[in-house]
Amino acid sequence: MRTKQVNVLIALAAVMLFSFSCFCISRMTQTSNQLINCRNHILEFKEKMLRLKNKTERNRQELIKALSKMKYEMTQRKNMPINLVEKKMKTLGKSETASNTFEILKFFFPHLRKAGRIYPDVIIGKEKTGVSFALGISTVNRGNQSYLKQTLNSVVSRMTPSEEKDSVVIVSVADGNEDYLKSVVDMITKRFKRQLRSGSLEIISIPAFFYPNIFHVKQSTEDSGRSENWRIKQVLDFCFLMLYAQPKAMYYLQLEDDIIAKKTYFTKITDFVHNITSKNWFYIEFSILGFIGKLFKSEDLTDFVRFFLMFYKDKPIDLLLGDIFQEKCAERNKQIRIQYKPSLFQHVGIESSLPGEEQYSKDIYY
Repeated sequence: MRTKQVNVLIALAAVMLFSFSCFCISRMTQTSNQLINCRNHILEFKEKMLRLKNKTERNRQELIKALSKMKYEMTQRKNMPINLVEKKMKTLGKSETASNTFEILKFFFPHLRKAGRIYPDVIIGKEKTGVSFALGISTVNRGNQSYLKQTLNSVVSRMTPSEEKDSVVIVSVADGNEDYLKSVVDMITKRFKRQLRSGSLEIISIPAFFYPNIFHVKQSTEDSGRSENWRIKQVLDFCFLMLYAQPKAMYYLQLEDDIIAKKTYFTKITDFVHNITSKNWFYIEFSILGFIGKLFKSEDLTDFVRFFLMFYKDKPIDLLLGDIFQEKCAERNKQIRIQYKPSLFQHVGIESSLPGEEQYSKDIYY
């Protein structure tokens, strides 16, 4: 009986030991599988990290190359003569959109309707926008005499740094003579390099295709025909410059290439404009001579240009300016036509832009 009990206990112990062994083996197998899975995950993670590291290294190398290229280009641009920065404007592609103030010209000149986008041929400068004042100077070849350097020197040098920052002077070369364009570019890029780099000075040229065939207008004599063509072209030159300047600034000041600006002229202009109590004005005269020193609100320039283009064959532009008020604003003329005294600009040119002519106009209020 006792032996039987012992056998039962041994059998029970064996069963328990076997069960425990099976359990242990099962757990060990499960743990082994988990370890294998864990090892696989670790290997996979290491592989991903390696790929990420390689990708990061490639990105780093590409970034280094890009930065090096940018640094090189900036160095090259800094050392590059400014006349090599000139940009030939191309027609926009169909996918590009841009507001173009020159589209108004197509209404008056049918030959421009197939021209695509109208814009200056050459622009040198930063194409600065968002300033308070744009100053426009149209220049043409006067033969052996040029006043442009003297004019620009007085206009630019008599601004304070803050005034220069809040303005842009635009020199528009309205002459098809390539040699004259080059001479203007060379002079400005040498003498006014800092202003070009800061964006406070720009050079543009008017494309030849802009002009209608004005030389077929019937004239009584050769001299009168030459004078007539010169006067017509001058109106168109000013219109093109106005349209280019309009989106750049709040106000537009019209100057010429043969004037001298008075000391502190720009401070006087800004103070006068900011202190005007009435906002009901179309333009302010800072010189009584011709079209010199006329200040416009940029938002009104399109209306002025429309009027000038309607009658550009009839009168010089300064007389057309007077006609605007006689025709449309006679009853409010004193309120919207303001004259500042004394004049802030003096006309100094003797050699006219009309070949063979001389002019001695002076502003008595200067």
